[in-house]
Amino acid sequence: MLALLVLSVSLLLDAVRAAVPLSLNPPPNAGPPVLASFVSFSIEFASFPDFAGNSSRPNNFSYHLLSNLGRLQGSHPIIRVGGNTQDYATFNASQEVALVGSYDFARSRDYPTTISIGPAYFESYSTWPNMTYIHGFNLGTNGSLGHDTLVGTVPLACEALSDGRLAYWQLGNEPDLYKTSAQGPVRPPSWNETDYVQEWLNKTRTVRQLVQEHCPDVISQGQFQFYAPSFAGTANNLDLVTTWVAGLDADVDIAFIDSHNYIGGATQPGVTLQGTLMNHTSTVQSVVKHVNESSLLADTGIPYILGEANSLYNEGAPGLSNSFGAALWGADFNLYCAATGIRRVHMHQGINYRYASWQPVQTVNETWGTKAPYYGNVMVATFLGDLTQGNVSISDIELDGDSVYQSAYGAYVDGRLERVAVIQMHAYNYTVTAPADATATATATASPRPNETFSFQLPTKTAQGQAASIKTVQVQRLTANGSDAITGITFDGYSYNYELDGGRPVLLRNVTRGEVLQVSADGMVAVEVPWSSAAILNLQW
Repeated sequence: MLALLVLSVSLLLDAVRAAVPLSLNPPPNAGPPVLASFVSFSIEFASFPDFAGNSSRPNNFSYHLLSNLGRLQGSHPIIRVGGNTQDYATFNASQEVALVGSYDFARSRDYPTTISIGPAYFESYSTWPNMTYIHGFNLGTNGSLGHDTLVGTVPLACEALSDGRLAYWQLGNEPDLYKTSAQGPVRPPSWNETDYVQEWLNKTRTVRQLVQEHCPDVISQGQFQFYAPSFAGTANNLDLVTTWVAGLDADVDIAFIDSHNYIGGATQPGVTLQGTLMNHTSTVQSVVKHVNESSLLADTGIPYILGEANSLYNEGAPGLSNSFGAALWGADFNLYCAATGIRRVHMHQGINYRYASWQPVQTVNETWGTKAPYYGNVMVATFLGDLTQGNVSISDIELDGDSVYQSAYGAYVDGRLERVAVIQMHAYNYTVTAPADATATATATASPRPNETFSFQLPTKTAQGQAASIKTVQVQRLTANGSDAITGITFDGYSYNYELDGGRPVLLRNVTRGEVLQVSADGMVAVEVPWSSAAILNLQW
């Protein structure tokens, strides 16, 4: 009996030691306040007419999903219209349809690589009320065709984006890959940072001249600003910092330093759900390059953002990028970005893309509907809260023990801790009876789903030594049957499925919610988080 008592006391002490202390005010590692519309999107240029619809048939499903996020974070996502296909799109003023594209499967099976757009393309900017956009102009196509396309589309774009729709401009998508693109190089091997900067300045000055002529209010209202340079960041090509030093912002018209990020490739050897996506260490390694660039360019005073990002480049992999595990990855990736000073993230979308948050139309390859990654977007927007009502800073909470398959974050609103997020990324695959890959720790269907208990020491005093007490802790959970689920996903008991109410939130009766945690007298709180799930702890002061 005495031995059992000693053992019980020992376990209790271990639990106390394992509790993670949380500070009332932002710790030194917290990122700067995130920007409004932190949860934003990038939509493939060739896919945009399907995502948005046109003036006679707007895509309301897409708008409902975007509006959900707008309500959670206080402002709508900013929509960047661009991607690889913006640099393939040429203009035909007499073309009646919005877009004509042809596929060359040797170059890409996911999007057309020969594209012509007509004036009707710009109707899609009128379909979503109160949304703002970044229009991507073609930089990849050179010569007279490229010049004529730029001259023909600038007036249409600035007119379509009048009346408050314009956020920023963009010229070119990932020009650092122009010499090596798998779809075919469009610049010579000798093309360097100085050449790019000169071309950028020449063409942005042409755009400015056309905007001044056709939409002078854009200039007078200070809205002639760019996301740039929109690099992929691949090694041995153009360097972002070198480009900046070479004078990219000589005209002082760049509002955001824009880079792109994918954590891996859809067909890369060794890419797995557990080893690549549901892996905090992998996310940290993926983001470190951006943190370094942001630090080197900090003296510019220009915010560093990711204008295009998602899980696996080449439009994602089935069974990985469209799974619930990818939703957990998306939550971890976005919150880690926020905690390291990346001020906004645009998650890339496209028709039939495996990593898409939603499929806006029916195709022969994909049914329309809300996809698993969207629920990760919802969790991030919920955790950040209404960014228009106060400054929100995110800290990366260092957890005891396993730091590979779990992560935690603190949300500080106007300098006070308000929320804690816990993401448990051990893979639990409910549809298989063996691990999905060599690195996975998946559990057989018949086995109970493991839980992890996370303990936190909540702040009990202010920095000035005054008493501070948290009355209750309310929990919101991101859940599914397992990491390999592609349906049946909920956040805080809500489904956003198309078939229920066109993407609007629907509260399900068979999902537990409204959970309240007990806080001990000395400020200790513990929460159980099942493998392959996440939770937000809302602190009620």
